[in-house]
Amino acid sequence: VQLQASGGGLVQAGSSLRLSCEASGRTFSAYTVAWFRQAPGKERELVAESSWNGISPYYAASVKGRFTISRDNAKKTAYLQMNSLKPEDTAVYYCAAQKMGPHFYHYWGQGTEVTVSS
Repeated sequence: VQLQASGGGLVQAGSSLRLSCEASGRTFSAYTVAWFRQAPGKERELVAESSWNGISPYYAASVKGRFTISRDNAKKTAYLQMNSLKPEDTAVYYCAAQKMGPHFYHYWGQGTEVTVSS
């Protein structure tokens, strides 16, 4: 499985962005997918996670109520809708698939950069 993340950019605080993660391969629909982010000088952080059917997604406390993870298994694509963006959301965002353990995923995308100006 190869993952291609896109949708990052430079936006002002309060704006919205939608990140996409397009997967190749036939088994995407069976995998848990997640979005992580890593800000400069900080450790990688799990932002949101969705099981194969999208029920009961997980969100980090810092993004809960502002970000929404979703997926379209027919299109083999996962999304991260980010609203009310804050400067502290600035990071490189990575999508990942096939959860192997807590915060441990088998497949990773290349990352897409999000910069939020104040």
